[in-house]
Amino acid sequence: MHKPFSQALTIFHESWLPVPATPAGYSALIDAYDLRVPIPRSLCAIGDRHKMIEKDGWRIFTPRHAPEPTLLGHLTFALKNEGLDLALLKRLFLACEPETIAEMVRSRPTGRYTRRVWFLYEWLLGKKLNLPDVESGAYVDALDTARQFGGSSTPSPRHRVRDNLPGTPLFCPLIFRNPDLEEFQQAQLQDKAMHAAAAVPKDLLARTAAFLLLKDSKSSFAIEGERPAHDRIQRWGKAIAEAGKSPLNIDEFLRLQRIVIGDDRFVQLGLREEGGFVGMHDRETRMPIPDHISAKPEDLDSLMAGMITFAQDHAKHIDPVLAAAILAFGFVYVHPFEDGNGRLHRYLIHHVLAQRGFNPPGVVFPVSAVILERIDTYRQVLEDYSARLLDKIDWQPTDNGNLTATNETADFYRFFDATAHAEFLYSCVKRTVEHDLPEEAWFLLNHDHFQRELSHVVDMPARLTDLLFRFLNQNNGKLSHRAKSKEFAALTDVEMLQIEKIYEQYFPSIP
Repeated sequence: MHKPFSQALTIFHESWLPVPATPAGYSALIDAYDLRVPIPRSLCAIGDRHKMIEKDGWRIFTPRHAPEPTLLGHLTFALKNEGLDLALLKRLFLACEPETIAEMVRSRPTGRYTRRVWFLYEWLLGKKLNLPDVESGAYVDALDTARQFGGSSTPSPRHRVRDNLPGTPLFCPLIFRNPDLEEFQQAQLQDKAMHAAAAVPKDLLARTAAFLLLKDSKSSFAIEGERPAHDRIQRWGKAIAEAGKSPLNIDEFLRLQRIVIGDDRFVQLGLREEGGFVGMHDRETRMPIPDHISAKPEDLDSLMAGMITFAQDHAKHIDPVLAAAILAFGFVYVHPFEDGNGRLHRYLIHHVLAQRGFNPPGVVFPVSAVILERIDTYRQVLEDYSARLLDKIDWQPTDNGNLTATNETADFYRFFDATAHAEFLYSCVKRTVEHDLPEEAWFLLNHDHFQRELSHVVDMPARLTDLLFRFLNQNNGKLSHRAKSKEFAALTDVEMLQIEKIYEQYFPSIP
């Protein structure tokens, strides 16, 4: 049984509606069935005006769009206007008796929306309803690809539905189409990266690639607030350089974790055996104050299996950057290890892009460096879902300052809206393609020119040449008083002027 469907409201789950309106679609189902799920970023309702309103995460439809006040009516409205929210749908199906769904299908056995509901019920729950197979009729897609990005298509003759979901019941985050993502895709970043690399001499490209790799490795540790020894940075950089060459499986994840951690004397390697969270502790009571609660340890095997299957089978049918966002951010929300999750999360971005041939051979986009520059936005993207998830998880503190989740939470990590994550990652990749790669190649080329011209003015060891360049670079192309009076006092005034002109020639100041 469920509560009556709501009438006009002004507040829905602590969120103000722009005008009084009646919940419709997912918002109505959440209310009527007391579904404890992360609230979708966008909800729908029916207003009393004959004008659509979109404001504050609400779409207020006109009275003529009002669905029948039934389970089928609101499900049909949701599928037609809101796309798929798999975590919400699974909780709804669990809250309904199987016969309720079966009877709904029997009422319209050939309806395109009832067949989609039927397929999604059996796909999500892994249970067959007491219904005969559909014998005729046109196939329909499980997911509306005009609204959300889908994967490869596999027919399900039982329902006459094409399974075009971009994952499996063990792991299937979804991404909504929007103008920003469409614009990113039309920018042809993969072609731009290949052209940029082709325009650089091979020896210079190799040096550029080495610098970008080191930059990414250092930045990935810096994001975690670490400043490890140089050999550890290089070791992790080497692992990133090999990204995409080995298939992902549990053994590969464990190998990467060992590289990330380095000294494992105080860290348990392998999948967590306890709960986990990201946050802090109360100074007096040591009570956890979580910003994000990780997946329960008993769910890690199935969640990791879902992500590995996605990486091996489904990612290749999706835009590479979107696939990287789904896998990498899904992993960081699950947080399967005691330590090393953040760096492995960013490694997965490199893995998918390299596996799909998105970046030029031998070149690693310094995505971590861009993330470090945009760290506040990165955290906002992570917290957007974590905050909506947090109050849906019941937990108890443990004696060792950790916590244990006490309700069922696995579906919140299997199915989430990864749209904001995809937008953020695409913006980072765009930056590396259009700026970091060509600018670093330009810098190294002109640095070579500077050193060659400098050798015609004065002969000095490489150590001093580098120091001289740093002084010029830090002081807008001019040698400081200190440089002239100390480190390079042996230079004549004429030589100093010549050196400054050479620098200006290859590194012109930008107003």
